[in-house]
Amino acid sequence: MKIFVTGASGWIGSAVVPELLGAGHEVVGLARSEAAAQRLEVAGAMVERGDVDDPDGLAKAAAASDGVIHLAFQHEVAFGGDFAAAAAADRRAVEAMGAALADSDRPFVLASGMLGLTAGRMATEDGGLVPSAEVRANPAGLRSATALLTLSLRGIGVRSSVLRFPPTVHGDGDHGFVATLVGIARQLGAAGYVGDGINRWPAVHRSDAARLARLAVESAPAGSVLHGVGDEGVPFLEIAQAMGRHLGLPIESVAPADALGHFAHLGHFVALDSPASAAITRELLAWEPTGPSLLEDLEQDHYYRQA
Repeated sequence: MKIFVTGASGWIGSAVVPELLGAGHEVVGLARSEAAAQRLEVAGAMVERGDVDDPDGLAKAAAASDGVIHLAFQHEVAFGGDFAAAAAADRRAVEAMGAALADSDRPFVLASGMLGLTAGRMATEDGGLVPSAEVRANPAGLRSATALLTLSLRGIGVRSSVLRFPPTVHGDGDHGFVATLVGIARQLGAAGYVGDGINRWPAVHRSDAARLARLAVESAPAGSVLHGVGDEGVPFLEIAQAMGRHLGLPIESVAPADALGHFAHLGHFVALDSPASAAITRELLAWEPTGPSLLEDLEQDHYYRQA
């Protein structure tokens, strides 16, 4: 298959590309900079220059492909304070690529999130299709409508699926939530958690996430919701303890009212209790995570190296 991948040079995408190539697929990766294009070429992928703010370009690339994995999201815009703008750009991209694939039965895989889907309860692939009040109130909940739009593409002849990822897709080189938390702890002199820290985050290793993305584009049934979950729920207190131990810093409880002040943009997320299961996904696609757990990964030094 010739697979068009947005976000191909990003944290997850740079693992998905070699995973697809290793399975015999051709890859066309979206690149918005010369540096990203060079990385894709070195990896063995073809390059489509552009970005997610160009729906016409995305539609053209999707139409020329045998399937799409849409990993790109404007995280720098979202976490810079305008999540609504990032979510709107994402929706326009999905609309354009979905229309380009109409009546083809070709696959379209959307990467989405799962944090806060069912607050305090184990989220399954069947849950979260009707956003809860908590999700609607959280900035991340703005992506839920785009996920529903993606699932609806099966009605116009697209083999669409939504691949929900945990807040931490971890591994050596991670610069996401966990790396940011390490930086905050180092800056403030304490590894923080909110309240009693028993709220849980799901997690998955990057290698397992990449393999699941490949399986999804190859064989996920139309209208599928998939969960890329290795750890169903790691207590946030244990995350803080691992960081504190390796940084030589105390751990510190932060009052919920002070979470935004302490954790900046992550303050919206750190107190969420959001365990998640991947039981349906594992059975559906014969996927079994094999990478290190989050707590095992936090014992490695790559999170604590000074830049």
